Amino acid sequence: MKVLTARQAWEMLEKDPENATGNADDGAPRPILVDVRTPPEWMHVGLPDADAMTAPLLCITWQPDRQQEFVEALLEAVPDQQTPLLFLCRSGVRSHHAALLAENAGYADVSNIVDGFEDQHGPGKGWRSSGLPSSYMPLSGS
Repeated sequence: MKVLTARQAWEMLEKDPENATGNADDGAPRPILVDVRTPPEWMHVGLPDADAMTAPLLCITWQPDRQQEFVEALLEAVPDQQTPLLFLCRSGVRSHHAALLAENAGYADVSNIVDGFEDQHGPGKGWRSSGLPSSYMPLSGS
């Protein structure tokens, strides 16, 4: 598993064609950002802004007591196990566990965003504190 800061992950995901990797015409699968936080976190804290990225944003909650459900949802959403996956949570802990599960399920290119969406510890400042694009998405039925 690779370890990235939020800023390093952004450099892989941003829309700027001069800086983004995995352009559609090079044949390589684009990375997917997998946010493993909970629906209340997505709703109240925010999400990385998918409109500002070349990569899709996939939201699948990781919970320690529902690991098999997480793996099944990931395999259904991303059947190509060569697709680079970048895992994000609040602080880098849940995303670390989710990334390990993805590796064990056979995904070949897995990264953990170690400073998470909110935190300002470790090698980076976190997605939001780094000023990276984020948005709020009210969840239907909430």
